[in-house]
Amino acid sequence: MTIINIEQPTVQGRYALWHLGFRPFFLAAGVFAAMAMLLWTGMYHEGWTLLHPDYPALNWHSHEMIYAYSVAVIIGFLLTATKNWTGQQTLHGKPLSMLLGLWILARVLPFLTTVPLWGLAVIDTLFLTGAAIAIAHPIVQGRHWQHLAIIAKVALLVPANIIFYLGLLGYWPAGISVGLYLGFYTIVTLVFNMGRRVIPFFIEKGVGCPFEVRHFGWVDKGSLLLFLAFMIADIWAVTSHHTLASQLSAFLALLQVPLHSLRLWGWHHPNIWRKPLLWVLYVAYIGFIVGFFLKALSLFIPVSPFLALHAFAVGGITLMTVGMMTRVTLGHTGRNVFSPPAGLSLLFGLLLITALVRVFAVWVLPAQYSLWILIAQFTWIAAFTLFLWQYALILIKPRTDQRYG
Repeated sequence: MTIINIEQPTVQGRYALWHLGFRPFFLAAGVFAAMAMLLWTGMYHEGWTLLHPDYPALNWHSHEMIYAYSVAVIIGFLLTATKNWTGQQTLHGKPLSMLLGLWILARVLPFLTTVPLWGLAVIDTLFLTGAAIAIAHPIVQGRHWQHLAIIAKVALLVPANIIFYLGLLGYWPAGISVGLYLGFYTIVTLVFNMGRRVIPFFIEKGVGCPFEVRHFGWVDKGSLLLFLAFMIADIWAVTSHHTLASQLSAFLALLQVPLHSLRLWGWHHPNIWRKPLLWVLYVAYIGFIVGFFLKALSLFIPVSPFLALHAFAVGGITLMTVGMMTRVTLGHTGRNVFSPPAGLSLLFGLLLITALVRVFAVWVLPAQYSLWILIAQFTWIAAFTLFLWQYALILIKPRTDQRYG
């Protein structure tokens, strides 16, 4: 894949989908999120048999929310951010379309029952490897070594995904769980990493008055080390079902609740709650804290591990990624981020309802579990449909100033 560093001219035309990475990957993430949840709803409630016979539906759902939706958003964001960090043109044009083509092919192949699963594994691995190289290239070429941690985390997704497929293909049965949890927690670290960089900046610029967030260096270092230990302990717990591992994981989660709460306190300003593009990121971060709390609660009372998992996944990752997509898209298409589309509060509200229903309603009223799942699926689909309604054309059309990007 060729990455060039040239001064881009002013462009004319009706379409700009391949100008910068956020455009096709944010659009693809939105379309996939709605369609995949619709398919999952049919599989879960109606028993639709659409997948390869050796690919269990639950494993597909888990894998695609991590390696399809979440990865698409992160790749789109990083292909855009690295251009700002390095001053170099990142993947665009035909190479960008080829990378997205690999992503799409990996999403379609599970439904082609005549294609062996090892073929799917190869295509998905090629996509992740290509994405990692595309992100690393301008950083390494420009010697921006301060971003090496980002490269390492993206690169870690490649072996994590391979481990999943080794499990799916029967070579290492535990690999399914290891690959899913390793990928999932790698996504969480990437979201924390990117959030730590951009959320304070967005808050300072967006509250409408002079404000400087508070940073605590020891919180940054401590939370990073604790999360690494938590990730290892939780993967150990999931694969071994060892009581000590589960208790250690819960204890390490407990330690992170006050650390991340202190970080959020340092970022808080009352005006956040007047700005949808700010409060959604703030609430998403609270979702991660809730996830740690629910994980820690298992030290004292029986709590399903899937509650914490979905607090991280829906309340944290999904709210954060949608919040980032809506903000980044406006900023990088020349639009006013301080005057976002009017329907954003409804969009974010639907996702918040999804998180609350999927985490708390199923816990408090388990007798209606199937109904709660259906409601959460419906609000998820509605939210991403609204996202596409508001943002699809913005992602496809050129910047308002006709610049390339």
